[in-house]
Amino acid sequence: MSFLNILVFPGLIFLTIYAFTLQFVDRKVYARLQNRRGPPWFQPVADFIKLFSKETIVPDEANRTLFLVLPVIALTSVTTAFLYVPIWGVQSLNPFPGDVVVILYLLTIMPLTFFLAGWNSSSMYAAIGSQRVLTQLFAYEVPLFMSILGPALLADSWSLTGIVAFYAANPLFALANIPGFVVALLATQGKLERVPFDTPDAETEIVSGAFTEYGGRMLAIFQLAIGVETVVLLTIVADVFLPFFSAVPVIGFVIFLVKTLILLFLLIVVRAVTARLRIEQMVRFCWMFLAPLALVQLVIDLIIKGLFR
Repeated sequence: MSFLNILVFPGLIFLTIYAFTLQFVDRKVYARLQNRRGPPWFQPVADFIKLFSKETIVPDEANRTLFLVLPVIALTSVTTAFLYVPIWGVQSLNPFPGDVVVILYLLTIMPLTFFLAGWNSSSMYAAIGSQRVLTQLFAYEVPLFMSILGPALLADSWSLTGIVAFYAANPLFALANIPGFVVALLATQGKLERVPFDTPDAETEIVSGAFTEYGGRMLAIFQLAIGVETVVLLTIVADVFLPFFSAVPVIGFVIFLVKTLILLFLLIVVRAVTARLRIEQMVRFCWMFLAPLALVQLVIDLIIKGLFR
């Protein structure tokens, strides 16, 4: 893995460009579903530049070092996770046995930085938002992990590259993972704190949640990290549950773009047709519906593995 891979492709520069692209598609399609015109294509970039040019103000009672370093940690963790995710083929840049555990761990760092950011801000709204972030983390994280666990057991691999390679060679086995696909998609909606699971940053209730005291370039970095996290999560779901690949780099890259855009459209539809759930409703939904469905997926994969592997 070279410095070029880390900085340019599939590193920070590519992730930034594609994150802005998905943000535009998200806002544009969501607006059209509501019979609105939506923003121009350059709006996400303009918003980022505007925020980045503003002064960064640190609350007096906050730990200054922690306040400034948390957005960088959030962006670094999701960018690092993407380096171990296959894009146009079945192999990532630097695969190793057990890398799926590392990827999921790196993705868990994001909500923890949100929690610490809100808790450290010494603001009532930020503190409430940070508590909701942590509560929601315990709701969606287990179903999300379990939805990946089933396909991993069936593929007999703890490497994302190994999982992708197995389903690319045996695409019919992917049909057994449809319940896990539903769980992963809804858990992704919760992890990204999108409607109906947006209680941590509900603007009509607690301003901007954990980010209430953030502004300027620090808020811009946090928002960029969320955009990058969207790319990473959609790519993982596409790799595991939509095993359509090509050995030709250009064609494979186009397939990657199509799959992630289709998944984003599904998330937009969920966002457009649902209303915000209260935090206890979110927790109840994850533990009463998503977790049992993920367990069913796990049992199905174990049975198929015992019969056909």
